[in-house]
Amino acid sequence: MLARVPGCDWILLDCEHGDLDDRDMRECVPAIASSGASPIVRIPSTEPWLIKRALDAGAHGILVPLLRTAQEAREIVKAAKFPPMGIGGFGSPYAMDRFNPMPTSDEYLQQANDSLLTLVQIETQSALDNLEEIAAVEGIDILLVGPFDLGNSIGHPIINGEIKPELREAIYKVLEVSHKAGKKCGIYSGSGERAKEYIESGFDMVHVGSDHTILELAMIKEMRTAQAD
Repeated sequence: MLARVPGCDWILLDCEHGDLDDRDMRECVPAIASSGASPIVRIPSTEPWLIKRALDAGAHGILVPLLRTAQEAREIVKAAKFPPMGIGGFGSPYAMDRFNPMPTSDEYLQQANDSLLTLVQIETQSALDNLEEIAAVEGIDILLVGPFDLGNSIGHPIINGEIKPELREAIYKVLEVSHKAGKKCGIYSGSGERAKEYIESGFDMVHVGSDHTILELAMIKEMRTAQAD
């Protein structure tokens, strides 16, 4: 349903904090892809087998949380890409089905390293300290800002939705460094209003809201309407 909303280019399946297990992820990926949006899977950590499971399910990209160093980024690329860029193995009979038109296995292998997105989440002081080196890693396609954890990590947490100047500076530093390195930059926003701000500021990939928050806000609105005098 959400994947069919006009303008929705991608849906994030959150296997880090979300209540999704491996089976849930493998069922959601084809449902999203068949609706015309790109399924992106946020894996729980950096283990290569988690990357393999998501890509074998047909995810159009993987998002790795809590990145800290460029060496970690290089290891992620190694696991996420096929030779010669990486060491990923090919064998899934499902991955090709998640694209329209469906490629042959040969076409999938030839196009995968360029077409499948490798995203890393910038949400730690360590990642901020190593930002230029991380952005320079070949094979990292998108640096995605996690504002809440980044704010906590640098000592300027988001409280009552307020982004403090120090955190705002860090957020826009990620945008600047990403673009300078020729990479795309994304960010979580949490609302359409803030998403609009980020889009107008030049972010390439913007999270608008989560399913449970959107449903809750919609229900609150309808209940207020129903109970109004």
